[in-house]
Amino acid sequence: MGKRPPCLSGRVLTTLTAALCLLVLAGCSTRLGEDGRIGVVYMDAQGFYAGVREGMQNHTEDSGRELQLLELNARGDASEESTFVDVASSADVDALVLSPVSDTASIPALRLAHESGVPVICYNTCIEDEAAKEYVTSYILGDPHEFGFLLGEAAADHFENEGVEDPEIAVLNCEFVEVCVDRREGFEDALLDRLPDARIVANQEGATIDEAVDVGERILTAHPDLDAFYGEAGGATMGGVRAVSNRGMEGEVVVFGSDMSTDAARALSDHQILKANVDISGIEVGNLAGETVERVIAGDAPEEFITPAPIDLYTTPEDGEEWLEEHPDGVP
Repeated sequence: MGKRPPCLSGRVLTTLTAALCLLVLAGCSTRLGEDGRIGVVYMDAQGFYAGVREGMQNHTEDSGRELQLLELNARGDASEESTFVDVASSADVDALVLSPVSDTASIPALRLAHESGVPVICYNTCIEDEAAKEYVTSYILGDPHEFGFLLGEAAADHFENEGVEDPEIAVLNCEFVEVCVDRREGFEDALLDRLPDARIVANQEGATIDEAVDVGERILTAHPDLDAFYGEAGGATMGGVRAVSNRGMEGEVVVFGSDMSTDAARALSDHQILKANVDISGIEVGNLAGETVERVIAGDAPEEFITPAPIDLYTTPEDGEEWLEEHPDGVP
């Protein structure tokens, strides 16, 4: 049970071989990567992380400089992340950009990069605070407490308009990463400040859509008076929406969600179940990461450790329709 599938090691080898070939080519070219070679790790290839990748690539193309990206989709696997960081550090990349898979398991890889003289830029997630202060140069982050707080305000607005003073809410969480805990705490702070009789009646993991659907339906059975789900991430949000729809409970249970996507924007446009969604644009984070890397390579690292990423709240059908128009490819 503890072994990874055989194909996984082959995929890592292919990725790293390609990266090494690019590095060799960069050494033979007068232009390829001459202004900087950047190792970039994405935790996933979809949703927010697809947006980060697009933002990084757009910035690289538009920068007017010969920057080279060496990229890996770690698929949430700390060992893949570590192997890539090891090879990239040995190959003398100029910077490393990543959203660490784990705040603890990722520490050795980032320590190695730091000790190899490679500046590390975190985005979205990072390692434990004390280790981050020692091994990380900069952290691009949309304040997770503010992220949840904005959604809690939107939830309070909804229930006040409906005349519901004591809503029962279930959380579909992603709290294996610290930012999701912070999101929930922000949500609760805003909601309970306005509606002190509100109750969180369940808080269960449901980070992927399929998982969140199953968990959400079980919660609906256990809590027949439930008023809403709070989805801490995109999979949790859409899983909550589908659980409510599967049970035919539109108009009885609503969802407050996180992380925009085509499906989330469509659900918001429909506005029967999803009433509000809060988001940090992956594309914008990718652009900020590109800007930060350029500054670091130039020896002008930001004075503040955290570079804030903007947070957007969507609450109306018109917001959902506008998002769809602005993101025809679905990349957030």
